[in-house]
Amino acid sequence: MRYFIDISYKGTSYHGWQIQKNAHTLQAEIENALFRLLGVQTPIMASGRTDAGVHAKQQIAHFDTAEAIDVEQLKFRLNRFFARDIVINSILEVKPDAHARFNATERAYEYYVNQNKNPFLQELSYYFPKPLNIDLMNQAASKLLGVQDFESFSKVKTDVNNFICNITRAEWQIENDSLVFHVTANRFLRGMVRALVGTLLEVGLEKITVEDFKKIIEQKDRTAAGDAAPPKGLFLSKVTYPSSLYSN
Repeated sequence: MRYFIDISYKGTSYHGWQIQKNAHTLQAEIENALFRLLGVQTPIMASGRTDAGVHAKQQIAHFDTAEAIDVEQLKFRLNRFFARDIVINSILEVKPDAHARFNATERAYEYYVNQNKNPFLQELSYYFPKPLNIDLMNQAASKLLGVQDFESFSKVKTDVNNFICNITRAEWQIENDSLVFHVTANRFLRGMVRALVGTLLEVGLEKITVEDFKKIIEQKDRTAAGDAAPPKGLFLSKVTYPSSLYSN
């Protein structure tokens, strides 16, 4: 039996999603909990890896069991097992060949920038008090839409066949006391969203123009783009799958 598990987490205390030697990771924490509750080693595969300090409103992973389980009972027991920074939202049975990573059709991220010092947002947003031209930032963000090569915003040493992504949403919005960058695509490269945010902030500071930003995309060179924004403001917010993957 295969199941999708829907997880929310605050990534502050973790060295990213993926299991690593001598590091506290989310994958290790969840696999350990499943082992203790199910009595067998239960590997999980996520929709994608989040870096150290990055959060998730919705991360999806799949795992297999030899026989059917009571999903509501397992959800309840897992939530009792975890610390407050991990929550299981749901566990759903899916088709045996459903894959959390390869079957995802869209992923959405949000990046939070806080321009007013706020002690309650220190671990959940990037404090950036300098004045920003949000209109210019949105003009630049619109240049990201469509199918393009985004090598300029990818970490240099990454094992991918290509740097092509299809971005369907890229915009900045003011939400309560935060400035939030919303970006949705079929896939993302390693470090891509943080590099986009760091470069768009340079547009907002009017250090580079919208035309400069477009040229950075075209250069396909990471050194042409700005510094990556800190991980603490980044949230994986939604992962989308075809409805046909679900058993019911």
